[in-house]
Amino acid sequence: MRITINIPDEIASQFVPYGQDLSRVALEALAVEGYRTERLSESEIRQLLGFETRMEVHAFLKEHGAYLHYSLADLEQDRESAIRMRAKRQPPVDSRERLTG
Repeated sequence: MRITINIPDEIASQFVPYGQDLSRVALEALAVEGYRTERLSESEIRQLLGFETRMEVHAFLKEHGAYLHYSLADLEQDRESAIRMRAKRQPPVDSRERLTG
């Protein structure tokens, strides 16, 4: 979809630092607001702005003061995953070995 917005030059110059593309600045503003209002996901922002990775999206959002949507449930899920991964990497330690080791 193509959208055209008519903005007087003197007003547009207030939004866009010298040398930047007004279209890109407007698209980025739309992406940030879409994420803040939970209308756009990280994946949709990546597609909209042409980023290759989620890390680029995270850096973009941080640069624009939009914090990642990360709930307590997400934290608990990550914690449980970390515990499972750690258990797979390290064999269980016999409690007697800890006391004498």
